[in-house]
Amino acid sequence: MKKCVFLSTDKLEDFFVYDMLVAPHLERLGWHVSELSWHDTQQDWNQYDVVIVRSTWDYQQHEKAFLECLQRIEDSSCALENQLALMQWNISKTYLRDLHNKGVPIIPTIWCDELCHNDLNPDVFETLNASEIVIKPYVSANSDFTYRLNRDQLNAQKSRIVSEYKNKSAMVQPFLNSIVEEGEYSLFYFDGRFSHAISKHPKVGDFRVQEEHGGHLKLIQPSQKQLSLAEQTLALLPHPAFFARVDIVMTPKGLAIIEIELIEPSLYFNMDEQSALRFANAIHQKYGL
Repeated sequence: MKKCVFLSTDKLEDFFVYDMLVAPHLERLGWHVSELSWHDTQQDWNQYDVVIVRSTWDYQQHEKAFLECLQRIEDSSCALENQLALMQWNISKTYLRDLHNKGVPIIPTIWCDELCHNDLNPDVFETLNASEIVIKPYVSANSDFTYRLNRDQLNAQKSRIVSEYKNKSAMVQPFLNSIVEEGEYSLFYFDGRFSHAISKHPKVGDFRVQEEHGGHLKLIQPSQKQLSLAEQTLALLPHPAFFARVDIVMTPKGLAIIEIELIEPSLYFNMDEQSALRFANAIHQKYGL
C-alpha cells in the first residue's frame, strides 16, 4: 500500500483546514493517508512514498527550521511536493520581482531588504500614487505583520513598525480599493491542470481576505483573462508545480498577480465538491500507477 503524508503543524485549532477531505478518495485508490507535523524532527521520512506540504501555517516564524525539515524530506527516499527548489524560490515574496522581470503584471512594489525610517517617509504615497499603503514581510503567511496605513496612521505608527521590522525585509505597496470592492480571485491548479476558482472578500471594515480574519468565499467561474494570466504565470515558474494557487487582483492598469502560493496554500477543497477527488487523482496518477 502506498503511503501519503500531508505535512501540517502542531496547533491548527484557530484555522480552517480541509486537507483530509482528500483522504477518503486516496484511500479508495489504495493509499494510506496520514497528517504529520513538520515540527517532528525524529520522523523517518523513508517509510513514506510522498509528502505533500499542506497546512504548515507557522513556517514563517521558523523559516530556517522549516527549510531544514524540507531538506530532510528531500534527502529521504520519498517524494516531496512541491519540489524543494520551487518552495525555496517561493518562500520569499521577491519571487514576484522575478516574475515581473519576465513580464508578469504585479502590484507596484517598493522592496526594502531591511525596512528603515527612510523607506516610510511621506514621499512613499506619491511614489506609489496611493492614499493608503500596505506593508508586509518578504516571508509571511496569514497576514502576519501586515499593515494598511494612511498618512496619519503611518506617521503615528512608523517608529513602532520600524522597530518591529528590525533586521527584517518588507515590501511596500499601494492599497487597492478593488480588494474591498471586488475581492481577490484564487485559481487552483493540480499537476498543471485547472481545478476550480474562488473569490475572496474581506469582512466589512477589514482588508484581509482569509477565513480566519472573517473573509467571505464564493465559488466562481474565472474569466478567460484570469485563466490566461494564471497560466502565463505558471509557465514562467523555475520548476513545475504539482499544486498551485494563483491569486489575482484588479488594479487600475488591469489584472495583476498578488501572490502565487506554492508552499502551503489552502486549496479550499470545501468550496468545490469535486476538487478533493481531483487532487487525489493527481497524486495517484503521478505516484500510484
